[in-house]
Amino acid sequence: MKAIRRFTVRTVLPPELTAVETLAANLRWSWHEPTRQLFASIDPQRWDELDHDPVALLGAVDPARLDELAHDRVFVDRAEALVADLTDYLEQPRWYQGLADAPERIAYFSPEFGIASAIPQYSGGLGILAGDHLKSASDLGVPLIGVGLFYRAGYFRQAIDRDGWQRESYPLIDPDGLPMTVLREHDGSAVRITLAIPGGNALHARVWQMHVGRVVLLLLDTDIPENTDALRGVTDRLYGGGGEHRLLQELLLGIGGVRAIKRYTELSGTAAPEVFHTNEGHAGFLGLERISDLVAEGLAFSEALQVVRAATLFTTHTPVPAGIDRFEVSLIERYLDTDLLPGVTAADVLALGAEDYEGGDPGMFNMAVMGLRLAQRANGVSQLHGEVSRGMFGELWPGFEAADVPITSVTNGVHAPTWTDPRMSALAKEKLGTWQTSECDWRSEAVTDSDLWTVRREMREQLVHDARRRMAAAWAEENPGVAAPPWVDQLLDPDILTIGFARRVPTYKRLTLMLSDPERLRALLTDPERPVQLVIAGKSHPADDSGKALIQQLVRFAADTDVRRRIVFLPDYDIGMARLLYPGTDIWLNNPLRPFEACGTSGMKAALNGSLNLSILDGWWNEYYDGENGWAIPTADAAGDAAERDTLEAEALYDLIEHQIAPRFYDRDAEGLPRRWLQSIRHTLATLSPELSADRMVREYVERLYVPAAQAGRAITVDDRRPARDLAAWKARVAAEWQHVAVTHVESGGVQSPQVGDELKVRAHVQLAGLSPDDVLVEVAFGRALGGDELSDVRRQPLELSSHELGQPAAFTGTVPLARSGSFGYNVRVTPRHALLNSPAELGLVAVAQ
Repeated sequence: MKAIRRFTVRTVLPPELTAVETLAANLRWSWHEPTRQLFASIDPQRWDELDHDPVALLGAVDPARLDELAHDRVFVDRAEALVADLTDYLEQPRWYQGLADAPERIAYFSPEFGIASAIPQYSGGLGILAGDHLKSASDLGVPLIGVGLFYRAGYFRQAIDRDGWQRESYPLIDPDGLPMTVLREHDGSAVRITLAIPGGNALHARVWQMHVGRVVLLLLDTDIPENTDALRGVTDRLYGGGGEHRLLQELLLGIGGVRAIKRYTELSGTAAPEVFHTNEGHAGFLGLERISDLVAEGLAFSEALQVVRAATLFTTHTPVPAGIDRFEVSLIERYLDTDLLPGVTAADVLALGAEDYEGGDPGMFNMAVMGLRLAQRANGVSQLHGEVSRGMFGELWPGFEAADVPITSVTNGVHAPTWTDPRMSALAKEKLGTWQTSECDWRSEAVTDSDLWTVRREMREQLVHDARRRMAAAWAEENPGVAAPPWVDQLLDPDILTIGFARRVPTYKRLTLMLSDPERLRALLTDPERPVQLVIAGKSHPADDSGKALIQQLVRFAADTDVRRRIVFLPDYDIGMARLLYPGTDIWLNNPLRPFEACGTSGMKAALNGSLNLSILDGWWNEYYDGENGWAIPTADAAGDAAERDTLEAEALYDLIEHQIAPRFYDRDAEGLPRRWLQSIRHTLATLSPELSADRMVREYVERLYVPAAQAGRAITVDDRRPARDLAAWKARVAAEWQHVAVTHVESGGVQSPQVGDELKVRAHVQLAGLSPDDVLVEVAFGRALGGDELSDVRRQPLELSSHELGQPAAFTGTVPLARSGSFGYNVRVTPRHALLNSPAELGLVAVAQ
């Protein structure tokens, strides 16, 4: 018989264990190893069974055991010491508190957050990245407030049936069983966030709050009695449902999220955010809610837009147009022709998300386009992804070269304390004096090769045991009452070269590239002297049958009797699995179709544990591969078609494993140590650990984006927001006049026979129409002249106003140094100039000499 309703009854701890309850309430336990060890000591077996969830653990432990712990002075003292350490962590100044002019608070919006395996509110890399962002922000003292949705069924639980096909299930999550509490009004009632929706209806949500170290995370939840049954399901699943369901989720995340922050700051008496960070386009509506508030305070829409843009950052994570949320214009109109956003019309909103550029669809509303138009600052998540994004969204800035498109990049990082195996951390503490593995000198002789190899084997063995346990459990689920076959207990070998691959499974990530030549792979797996084993995991979106077919193809190959001990697909990839999978691999494999990997942080997590990477030069690997920290799979860009490209790149993959990787791994000295391999491990740990840390990433966001955004937000709101009013009027005037702006004539001179060291004098005549010389930036762009007169290696030099007579073109002059030999070319361009613009390309207006 099935229960018609489930809920969690929280345990009442003895007064002596108050410290334990305090530790469970703050998610710092998800990355603080001493706290995790305390919970594990309560009941090690249950701790593992309950996915390292302290709230569930305390509810499952026998009361007699709790009473025993309450009278165990050593345990109580240990718990109280950890609470003192947590209090110090929460209250003492950290890196951020030493900065000048930093924003008082930053709001960070994301549709998913991956913080701990016990809290399944994530689908893949975007959510894990968001969770790591919060954790490192906490460690650095960054006053972040996170905003997301609480999904009652999370993403999905994956199982593989007898035919190798992915099956999804959606077990409900009881929020009362998680380390979070309802945000309440002063009278004790739950805070309610309400959105007006079509038909005179309203969507209501309560707000959960989690404490992630020093960071507060607010999650909105529509599963409350005030909603109809249909509306209670708005936050049912992550990335579930069709277009209207997704739109409701994104309206709630953006608009409802801003309203939740306002109520939280009012109730807590804390500072309101100065900067808003939109992690991917799903939360883009947040800017419209802020505009609506400013319109209510007396600003026009165009003026409010300037205020919002100045202090907003938009991060794009997708290098493929198919990954962007788009809605039919008619659907947006129906939702915006309501009281949802007072003072904001549907026409205002549609203009922001319009695909009004070459190749766009006028019938679609684009969330990423709106995100870019609502944010003065934008970034991709690796250097290469920044380049791809500038090309992908370049039509929003017509007339500008890709390099001028105002999208920068901050390469992702991963939270080292979360993803470094405790064995590696313990080795660092014992031999190098610190738990902070990213701060260690891994080339030090204090850590011997034998020490390092022993830990690496222990982590491999840990993965082997976990894989066997998971496969036995999967067998029991699919074959109830039937004992698992003996080979499951012989699955994998802790002394064999282990390659890991775990990803979401869209087709561009090419899960089955390794199967391009099945017999070649079979030979590698079963080589009698240098065998290889593969551990693979990943989920396909429930609606993606092509991705599921790839999983099925791999599972069927892995079932062959001659290879099934050497290759395994582990179902239900999640944080708990990942924390053992990354450290347990010797090689982390990543073979996406370049350049469609925005960053790819899984290889970073493996590298933090001394694994070497084997990857296509895409995402983060494109900028960090150095020839010693792993291997680069050559990209067959010149291939005739996709099939030929896959074949060529697969052959390169096989060759690298057979002729370089396996020989280096199995080349042992008299002590049984692979010295050359260990040299690469030390190099990886020493050079990549600091660079791949989310601490580095968050510092970059703070210094390069948050602080400038806060400064811009303050500058535009002084004097009762007069600068915003002036900027809106100026932009309207510039836009109206720009069609008449032109470079009418360019003169140059000063050199007869050009040679290095000479200076070229340039004079440009610019028709300004109704603009003044102060309204424009006139530059000479120069570089190497290629075929077709295209310029490369372009540099720019501003030209200064030299004369301007009423009714005549203005003259601008300057000099260009001829600093290098070879072909040389130049041109003159004119762009709008204003002190409150962040980029010359911001308005998408440019005039170039013809």
